[in-house]
Amino acid sequence: MKLLLFSDIHNDWKTLERILRVDADYYISAGDQVSWGRGLERCGEILRTRGQRVWVLPGNHESAAQISQMCAEYGLNDFHERHFKVGRWHVAGLGYSSPTPFNTPGEYGEPELARRIEPFAALEPLVLVCHAPPRGTALDQIRPGLHAGSTSVRDFIEKHQPAYFFCGHIHEAEGAETMIGKTRARNLGKKEWMLELD
Repeated sequence: MKLLLFSDIHNDWKTLERILRVDADYYISAGDQVSWGRGLERCGEILRTRGQRVWVLPGNHESAAQISQMCAEYGLNDFHERHFKVGRWHVAGLGYSSPTPFNTPGEYGEPELARRIEPFAALEPLVLVCHAPPRGTALDQIRPGLHAGSTSVRDFIEKHQPAYFFCGHIHEAEGAETMIGKTRARNLGKKEWMLELD
């Protein structure tokens, strides 16, 4: 089964259309489809071309309510705090970021992120998709020495070791890969990634 993952489209509709032309069994958008909640109607129209195969997270630029409404209106799947099965695999999603200096619509404090991600701990084998990257890794580095990810996401990965982890949010780290223990982790950005699960 093929999962095509991407994030941080930010109203770049040409890129979104190009990504969706790639054939896959599932499409997962890891948040920030738009900027400041504007453009979700156009986003929904494009994502609708793949319909029920599309799963969407709210990033920090959308509220959970906005994404839920878009998914309901355009026949998509709201992925926030949810999971589904692909064969033997569990695929789980959590949107929003840790606090930013910009007071965007989709932010949780670290205790809230920790509380909302914890229900996924029992899922195995796990593919975990969050908008927020783990703090202090290659996936959240804005520039050398400056990190802006989530400690709660990092702590969850270190403790529970999902097989795969995907995120977005930090544009400067787009395409970055790392291993966190046994977890293969990647910051998606607009560089979509095809994950093939057995």
